[in-house]
Amino acid sequence: MDKLRHVGDGDLGAMTSAGYAAQIEKLCGEHHRALLAFLQCRLNSLADAQEVAQEAYVRLLTLECPERVGDLRAYLFRTASNLAIDHLRMRQVRDRVAAEADLAEAPTAPPSDRQAIAIEQLHGIREALRELPAKTSRAFVQHVIEGRDFGVIARTMKLSERMTRYHVTRALAHCRARMDEPEMER
Repeated sequence: MDKLRHVGDGDLGAMTSAGYAAQIEKLCGEHHRALLAFLQCRLNSLADAQEVAQEAYVRLLTLECPERVGDLRAYLFRTASNLAIDHLRMRQVRDRVAAEADLAEAPTAPPSDRQAIAIEQLHGIREALRELPAKTSRAFVQHVIEGRDFGVIARTMKLSERMTRYHVTRALAHCRARMDEPEMER
């Protein structure tokens, strides 16, 4: 199986645009699944991963000086990574704008019974999390509250992904049990 050409080979600059497009097509065929898996882990969405992957391929195809790229696969993944970061930033901006719009539309009436119950439940969850070991509580907060992926949490906490899932599951079970206790006492 012949490898993708590298700039160091000296022949990419002499390639025709059809040859370069064929090289990109081959790159896509060999690495598309890996690229999608990589992006899906970062974006938590297959649709977003497909969209970002397509944009990365377009960027690769429309390079002005492709002969300057040393390793097309690495360049593709770096481009996709940068686009994923941009996509996540845009998602955060959209979410923030939507939340601000919701706050602006929300009535400024005194807290309802529902809000009071929610506040009480929040205090109960905080108390339940304080009862847990630090790693378990931190994994729960990062996954459930901050919305981080298990892989990201595992890397930041220097744990396996399986252990991270264990900590989050343990915290969820503990919080659920603590929240159910007052109902059982009634």
